[in-house]
Amino acid sequence: MGLKVYVDRMSQPSRAVLIFCKVNGIEFDEVKIDISKGQQRSPEYAEINPMKNVPAIVDGRFKLFESHAILVYLACAFPGVAEHWYPGDLSRRAKIDSVLHWHHSSLRSGAAPYVFNAKLAPLFGLRVNPHVAVQAKTLLIDSLAKIETIWLKGKGRFLLGSSQPSIADLSLVCEIMQLELLDEEDRNQILGPHKKVQQWIEDTRHATRPHFDEMHSVLFKVKEKLAKMSAEGGTAKTHAGNKNQMLSKM
Repeated sequence: MGLKVYVDRMSQPSRAVLIFCKVNGIEFDEVKIDISKGQQRSPEYAEINPMKNVPAIVDGRFKLFESHAILVYLACAFPGVAEHWYPGDLSRRAKIDSVLHWHHSSLRSGAAPYVFNAKLAPLFGLRVNPHVAVQAKTLLIDSLAKIETIWLKGKGRFLLGSSQPSIADLSLVCEIMQLELLDEEDRNQILGPHKKVQQWIEDTRHATRPHFDEMHSVLFKVKEKLAKMSAEGGTAKTHAGNKNQMLSKM
């Protein structure tokens, strides 16, 4: 039984796991779990991941969920994975772990709810929560500042002053790439001040090509769909406004 990876490419952590496998030549079967259709809540999938989210893996009889744990497992369990992804040196590993733990409580807690409330909620038929969006955006901007002043303060191109990417670089950059779904003005207002972060994103992209671009192509397709929905909504509002003006003159 080979490795099975249960993912939705719209999920930031899912993309990180997929890119890691492809970059390191790990053979796997991709099993798509469409979260927009609620497939993660099926009883069959709950047997694999009782938390009912993505990603998850099954390696033989071994099951594992949570993307950071999955990345650590893949880096350690499969031969041929480059040392820089998760070094054998315990002190370097601990530094990478510290970034990963920080990610969930800070960057992800800002980026995920902000993008969802700013853009994705309508796709799920849900209302936007402006209060959550404001709080999340503040945390997101603060997190980007911390990445720039703490994790990228060294001379290296990657986190912690490294010259090559680790699983922490991949995980955090995939998170930030979700901002591609935002309107250009909004995205530029958030990312614009952080030049080091922008360069780090590009460096990680180049280090993992062509797989990085392949996995993130889904974002640009969804962005086109959102733009079309917005345009159609604007047209509908215009027609409604014209109709109301006509009625008011009758």
